[in-house]
Amino acid sequence: MDCQTLVLGAGIIGVCSALHLQAAGQRVALLDRDEPGRGTSHGNAGLIERSSIIPYAFPREWQRLLRYSLNRQSSMRFSPAFLPRLAPWLLEYWRQSSPQNLALASRAMRPLIERCVSEHDLLAAAAGMTGLIHAKGWIEFYRDQHEFDLAAADASTYDQYGLKYEILNAGQLRQREPNLSGVFGGIHWLDPKSVSDPGALVRGYAALFVQRGGMLLRGDARSLDQRGARWEVQSSQGLISSEQVVLAMGPQSGDIFSKLGYRIPLAVKRGYHMHYASQPGAQLQHSVIDAQAGFVLAPMARGIRLTTGVEFAASDAPPNDIQLRRCEAIARQLYPLGERLDAESWLGRRPCLPDMRPVIGPAGSHKGLWFNFGHAHHGLTLGPVAGRLLAQMMTGAPTFTDPAPYRPARFY
Repeated sequence: MDCQTLVLGAGIIGVCSALHLQAAGQRVALLDRDEPGRGTSHGNAGLIERSSIIPYAFPREWQRLLRYSLNRQSSMRFSPAFLPRLAPWLLEYWRQSSPQNLALASRAMRPLIERCVSEHDLLAAAAGMTGLIHAKGWIEFYRDQHEFDLAAADASTYDQYGLKYEILNAGQLRQREPNLSGVFGGIHWLDPKSVSDPGALVRGYAALFVQRGGMLLRGDARSLDQRGARWEVQSSQGLISSEQVVLAMGPQSGDIFSKLGYRIPLAVKRGYHMHYASQPGAQLQHSVIDAQAGFVLAPMARGIRLTTGVEFAASDAPPNDIQLRRCEAIARQLYPLGERLDAESWLGRRPCLPDMRPVIGPAGSHKGLWFNFGHAHHGLTLGPVAGRLLAQMMTGAPTFTDPAPYRPARFY
């Protein structure tokens, strides 16, 4: 088997990259060891986050750092044994989170964020997946009056980006979410959309790729080898050869690029989810985020999904439910969650780079090798738009934005 381009990784980034390359006229194969959308793309909070103009930065206030250092927060926890190994990466993340560098990252990400909803709308319509996407925005709520007042005042800084939002006092918030209690107010961000089954959305996009003539293959990307001017990977259907290859494996991308000699500081922020029933008579209307505890409650096809914040631990370390238990305890005080619907919690891994922007572009030292990974908390959000940008670069078409901020060579 042969093709023009082989895309490694069938998560949201890889599937969308394959779709856009296919639409540009290339013969494309998509390979993963599992079916599409079963990795990190499966377990997120389901937000197409149009309002995330400012990336998630490392906290720089000493009060917050002190609280985190005690390792008792629900929004972030760390494995003490792993922290020394992660320290250089965290130090660079802290440096990149300075006001000046954060402003640079925000400007770099803005062209991608601004197109995230419209790009999803196009693919969802073509794939027949619009029923999974809901235009309700999401609500950020506060359990502390002072914190709410600060957030409400800060919201006006987003006016320059043309974002739509509403400041809700306790009574107004209760009208939108009658079963949410113990809160002083919130901010309803109206531009984002929510997805009721992120994994199913990815599989729907993958089905569109196959419908349009793409090859969907099972195989181990670690068998990737360059032979002359071509790339080869062993799949369950046999050896596949391609002119170009796209590395879009999210947190597993390091398994490939490190073997090829690239030193890219890709780290993993782990996170968990669990599904719950609602108690009789209760219904969650919107995805809601506890701004202080760092968890999301999202209405999903399976039930109410609780997703946790960040856990810093070795990627292959066993799951640790302490963060989920902390979040669940708080959530049950705020919303009438029913029984757990999953036998065990789901563990996912967000692929993150310290300068808070992905790697999109040519590898540099290997002809025909391209990268598209490191989208951190916004893989679902950025899948279609990142796929479009990569396809434009690979086919020599005009790019909708300058790709320089995402170039892999910034790290070497």
